[in-house]
Amino acid sequence: MSTPRVVMYSTRFCPYCMRARSLLKRRGVKYEEVGVGWNEALWAEMRRLSGRDTVPQIFIDGQPVGGYDDLAALEQSGELDQLLGRL
Repeated sequence: MSTPRVVMYSTRFCPYCMRARSLLKRRGVKYEEVGVGWNEALWAEMRRLSGRDTVPQIFIDGQPVGGYDDLAALEQSGELDQLLGRL
């Protein structure tokens, strides 16, 4: 089974982005980070892919997971392991 691709759109000092980074690192999840910063094209890309206008936005194998609260809820329910193929 291959490792799923995890991508997080974020900004550098966003507290929810920091929490998401911490959760992913604590779980040993390798992820790609797209820093949207002041780049309107990256914000537009994130909005198009996620349908949301806030950071972080997290994707697992191209599927939108949501933000930090959504990621934390998936971890607490055990669904994050399923999405990461860790059963």
